[in-house]
Amino acid sequence: MKFSELEIELIRCKRKTVSIHIERDGTVSARIPENITEEEIRKVIQSKEYQIHKNLAQWVLLNQSKVDREYVNGQSFLYLGRNYRLQIIEDQLDSIIFKKGYFYLSISDKMNARELFINFYKEKLAEKLKPIIQKYKYELGVEPNEIKIMELQNRWASCTTKGNLYFHWKCAMAPIDVLHYIVAHELTHLIHSNHTSVFWNELDKIIPNYQKQLQWLKINGASMDL
Repeated sequence: MKFSELEIELIRCKRKTVSIHIERDGTVSARIPENITEEEIRKVIQSKEYQIHKNLAQWVLLNQSKVDREYVNGQSFLYLGRNYRLQIIEDQLDSIIFKKGYFYLSISDKMNARELFINFYKEKLAEKLKPIIQKYKYELGVEPNEIKIMELQNRWASCTTKGNLYFHWKCAMAPIDVLHYIVAHELTHLIHSNHTSVFWNELDKIIPNYQKQLQWLKINGASMDL
C-alpha cells in the first residue's frame, strides 16, 4: 500500500497493535490486526511517518558496510564473525574447503562458487546449532519440532506456530555469541509468540547481554552476504 512517498507491505495477523519494520533489504512492512480498516491504518502510519523515515536513514547508514564480493584470490568471506581470504587453486575439490584460516576453491568450480559457499555455510551452521539449541531448549523447558537451515529472505530465523525453527544459512557468518542470541530468541518464541515486554524479559534471563548481540546484527548484517 502506498502512504505518501512510502510503499509499505501490509501483513495481517492476530495482534492488537500495528508494528512497523524496516526489513534488511530496505523495504518497509507493517504487521497489522486482522480487522483494522484502511482509514485506521493510514492514521497509524501517518503518526509514525517521521520515525519510519528516521529508521530508513539509519538503514542507509548501516548498509554502508555491505561488501560486493567476487570469487577471486584474496577476496574476504565471513565465517563465525571473522573475515577469511579466498584462495583459487588448480586442484579439484568439488566443494569449499576451509583450512588454516583460508577458504579454498577449485578454479574449475568458480561458476558454482556461490552455491558451494552456501552449502559450506549450511553444513557448518548445522554443526554449530546443535549444542546451542540443546542448551537453550533445556534452560527454557521447550522442545522445537522441525529445525531447518534455508533461505529466509529478510530474516535471520523464524519460529512457526507449529514449533518449527528455520535459520538462514547466513547465520554461519555471525560470531558464536550472536548465534546464541538468534537461537535463544527463536526458542523463546515457543513460550511467547510476540515481541512483548514479557518476551524480552524471558530472553533476558538466559541472554542478559542480548542487546549487544542484536546491535552487532544491526551494524554488520549488511555485510553478511555473498
